[in-house]
Amino acid sequence: MLRCIAVDDEPLALRLLTEYIRKVTFLDLVATCGDAFEAARVLEEKEVDLVFIDIQMPGLTGLQFIQSLIRRPMVILVTAYKKFAPEGFDLDVVDYLIKPVGLDRFMKACHKAQELYQLRAKAGPGAGAADFFFVNVDYSLVKVLFNDVVWIESSGDYVKIHLKSMPKPLLVRMSAKTLEAELPGDKFIRIHKSYIIAVASITAVRKSSVFINDLELPVGETYREAIRHLTRRDL
Repeated sequence: MLRCIAVDDEPLALRLLTEYIRKVTFLDLVATCGDAFEAARVLEEKEVDLVFIDIQMPGLTGLQFIQSLIRRPMVILVTAYKKFAPEGFDLDVVDYLIKPVGLDRFMKACHKAQELYQLRAKAGPGAGAADFFFVNVDYSLVKVLFNDVVWIESSGDYVKIHLKSMPKPLLVRMSAKTLEAELPGDKFIRIHKSYIIAVASITAVRKSSVFINDLELPVGETYREAIRHLTRRDL
């Protein structure tokens, strides 16, 4: 069974979503939420495998909510807006459903989530648990330990990976978005379109900046909720 929650600020839409979920035999609906803040509280208290969530909601949008999660369950977006699809898939959502959603299309999305869940289960708890990744530097594949990374800076078509073990950063031709997908969400946090930081390296946090010892890096407006979720404090 996939433990799931449904999140939508429109009561009728939430009711329909609930009805659909209850028709799927391998889904276990553990909570329904009227906004993303309520959903965040549920995720702190319960084990959840899958989130069905609307995008346009007051206070915190569905996309901002997904970005704020350090440990991210599978997500299916259910929205009336096609224009957010690229952003949704950039966040590795399982599927993107456009309202009004037919039951057949909803079932297809659920089966995709079930297949992904089963693949992960077959791979076992050790899958994806490697403590390193490889990047291409000067025609060589260089092994980088997650624990060696301090912070990552986007610079055009390149990223600079600042390491504890090297005085100069590694310059790698790839996008920050591509690299971010390789990083474990419990060890790294994106604070700006140009910066990703190892959580263990953070020494202090302000409302609009994060410190790594004496180095101060800005926090982008859309990433402030991720910082609030990390610190569990309002700044």
